[in-house]
Amino acid sequence: MADAVPPDDPGDEVPSARALLRERDYLVFWGSRWTGSFASQIQSVAMGWHMYALARESRSVEESAFLVGMIGLAAFVPVFLLTLPAGEAADRYDRRKVLLLCLTGEIASVLTLAIATINGWASPALLLVIAALFGASRAFFAPANTALGPMLVPRKLLPRAIAWNSLAWQTASIAGPAAGGLLLTHSPETAYFTTFGLYGLAGVFVFSIRKNAQPEVNPGSRWQLMKEGLAYVWRQKIVFGAISLDLFAVLLGGATALLPVFARDVLHVGPEGFGILRAGPAIGATVVALWLAANPIRRKAGLFMFAGVAMFGAATVVFGVSESLWLSVAALAVLGGADMLSVYIRQTLVQLVTPDAMRGRVAAVSSVFIGASNELGEFESGVVARWLGPVRAAIFGGVGALIVTGVWARLFPDLRRADRLE
Repeated sequence: MADAVPPDDPGDEVPSARALLRERDYLVFWGSRWTGSFASQIQSVAMGWHMYALARESRSVEESAFLVGMIGLAAFVPVFLLTLPAGEAADRYDRRKVLLLCLTGEIASVLTLAIATINGWASPALLLVIAALFGASRAFFAPANTALGPMLVPRKLLPRAIAWNSLAWQTASIAGPAAGGLLLTHSPETAYFTTFGLYGLAGVFVFSIRKNAQPEVNPGSRWQLMKEGLAYVWRQKIVFGAISLDLFAVLLGGATALLPVFARDVLHVGPEGFGILRAGPAIGATVVALWLAANPIRRKAGLFMFAGVAMFGAATVVFGVSESLWLSVAALAVLGGADMLSVYIRQTLVQLVTPDAMRGRVAAVSSVFIGASNELGEFESGVVARWLGPVRAAIFGGVGALIVTGVWARLFPDLRRADRLE
């Protein structure tokens, strides 16, 4: 799994990245992943800005920041509640069909937002309801999407495919916020209708996948299968340590949730600057993802992972104290690159050691940790910002992420010593 391998071991030979170009269904899957990620980024930017704009009509900066954070909580609650059945569904049903149903739900949610905005019905309450519906759809989407990818490539190509999967997300995360910021200069409904079309295109890509996406179903009741997935994650201490490290570090360091506040009332850069700030983490992450796609990590994976999380915390602190747009963007770029490094190692560990018949359930557990770190982290940032203000909230989160890094390095020595991603 992560054992040391002599440098001259034949396993050191990594297949060329060009081999992925011969996997037709993987390329279609990659297209759906990029398009869907691009759409979700625009939607996230639009909903955050829209919520803050609506709230500021009658509320203070601190109260409005709290409502922006509530979007994260509203999206996380259904993910948490539906994690086990979503993972079991990804291991029981055709994963391609599960993705198509989820995309249908996302299309319905963003179309509702667009129509409500045009007709003047949009309100903070409606945005929270839509966030919850979006979270319910994503609860089933994440494990099915994660489990489908490894079915489309040979096992020897999996580490490269994981890096390219991350690259799809990160490049979309650069283009998405920037596009969202530009679309918002016209109107929120323009951003929502654009997202509607992109989700439809992602559905066409998923529909075009030809390979069998039906997993081999293990015997046992649904409840037994769900418990089996939880037990597996708990027994694999390196996997448990990796995903829990991500959970607590990003949970505390979720400064990106406060970007609407920083853009409007700290840095005073408006929606265009907001789009630039939102693109900052993805710029750094894309650079790291491109490097990893061409140069997969060969040794000392555990140390690289802890270093990445520590850099994430330090960059969050720099972002919190910055009063310059471009220093803030630079700090966010470092933050995104460091996060990409730790995410790549975690995802590779989890997918390499998990049998295909259990990938959906394990991916579901992993996704709830990711959801908790992202959406619940947004809520945490909103709450702290409500009492300390946005700047102190960002600094608090970065220091907290650094503390978590040190504690986890001590609690999970096997993770710290993990060497090869095999």
